[in-house]
Amino acid sequence: MNKTDLSERDICTKFITPAVKRAGWDVMSQIREEVSFTKGRIIVRGKLVTRGKSKRADYILYYKPNIPIALIEAKDNAQAVGAGMQQGLEYGETLDIPFVFASNGDAFLFHDRTGQSADTEAELALDAFPTPADLWAKYLAWKGLQPSDEEIVLQDYYEGDKEPRYYQQIAINKTIESTAKGQDRNLLVMATGTGKTYAAFQIIWRLWKAGRNKLILFLADRNVLIDQAMVNDFRPFGATMAKLSTSSKTIERDDGSASEIPAAIEKKQRRIDTSYEVYLALYQAITGPEDRAKLFRELSPDFFDLIVIDECHRGSAAEDSAWREILEYFSGATQTGLTATPKETEYVSNIHYFG
Repeated sequence: MNKTDLSERDICTKFITPAVKRAGWDVMSQIREEVSFTKGRIIVRGKLVTRGKSKRADYILYYKPNIPIALIEAKDNAQAVGAGMQQGLEYGETLDIPFVFASNGDAFLFHDRTGQSADTEAELALDAFPTPADLWAKYLAWKGLQPSDEEIVLQDYYEGDKEPRYYQQIAINKTIESTAKGQDRNLLVMATGTGKTYAAFQIIWRLWKAGRNKLILFLADRNVLIDQAMVNDFRPFGATMAKLSTSSKTIERDDGSASEIPAAIEKKQRRIDTSYEVYLALYQAITGPEDRAKLFRELSPDFFDLIVIDECHRGSAAEDSAWREILEYFSGATQTGLTATPKETEYVSNIHYFG
């Protein structure tokens, strides 16, 4: 067998994958091959519409599912060891993956994007590929995470009928890491239509399951955002979740089935049932211009551990807004804002508020 006659795929199968497995990476849970992460550009020529080539990494290595830490770009053996490095670095930047490898089956060229290594690039023998523990230790140092933060950072995602897109994964992981390090004000900027509610759910789920935040408030300014979140993305919270409302109702889920939305406010006495753990609220329903309308004051200022504010650009940036009043009352809670359009003017700043 002449190695230079082998295809790129043969090089992967016969040399790269075995080398990575020998280093202790699990082929079922940690190694993914030919991972497409963007669809090709839509190209319009007159009446003809075509889609360009999608971006696809040859390998992505995960310390745990949805926590990628390395990628490998492969080339056939007729090319140099580092021939795939430039493409790998481009993908690493897009996917926020710090450790990039290139290989032609003879060796690995390793590029450390974190700047921690003595040499930014180094050639490694096939049998010298780093172990998961080696790269994870570098990852923790790069992120400034302590060993005590690992339980939170490594908390599993909720595994449902969909998995996060790469940009959702980046947003979720960065927010979890920031919270683990004690940052109590976070602003998540994601374009309209990129799944902010799903990202919010995964952030809340992981912090809740890790025991970091047990009492949680999700705030929005439109009923449809609350109701759809409860019966779709937030549904796994089940009986631990309720809406800060005086009336229950049944609405249709995305799959056509019906789901009931429980209410957490006793209608006659307007008292909040504090037996739930995850609360969702329309901010207009729990505050108002008069003190008797400020229902949130029924709870102690330290009641919530985490507050997530959807579409926080709509009103929370103004100093006198109802949003700000609620957030300042529960100022001891970790607060994460979600927005597609962060507000930043001479007079108003939600970037300043969230730090």
